[in-house]
Amino acid sequence: MVDASSRDPDDDDRSPAADDPRPDGGVAGRPAQAHRDTDYLNSEVNILRPSTRFMRDHLRVVWVGFAVWALAIFGPVTATRLAPGPMTTEMPVLGFPLHYFLVAFGAPTAALLLSFWYARRRDALDEKYGIEHAAGTADSPDRAAAADGGSDE
Repeated sequence: MVDASSRDPDDDDRSPAADDPRPDGGVAGRPAQAHRDTDYLNSEVNILRPSTRFMRDHLRVVWVGFAVWALAIFGPVTATRLAPGPMTTEMPVLGFPLHYFLVAFGAPTAALLLSFWYARRRDALDEKYGIEHAAGTADSPDRAAAADGGSDE
């Protein structure tokens, strides 16, 4: 495991190349160069501070989706705990108590809408960074695009 205090201060991931929206092939800046030969299954990866612009944008989408999911799932339960009267008897929806309606209908609907939202945002990110998800090309059917916006060479 890498010690955080041994980090080189010159390896700041806010380099000019980090703000460039074009795909960097995984080797644009000094922090990204280290990822070219990284064995991700046996190495520590900092998911809270990714080194490429694509990874930062994707992580932002994931955190926003997580916050919306947590609100949709835990919001009705928390509201019922804080205000049991309005959530159970005072505001019926289609004949059901509000808390029941929100948990039984609202949460699954929110999860479905959230999955569509994530797919659209991820497709927009892939288009922005020029990532193709084809299984292969006519001249190279074995080769697929790298999932981090870089090239898989």
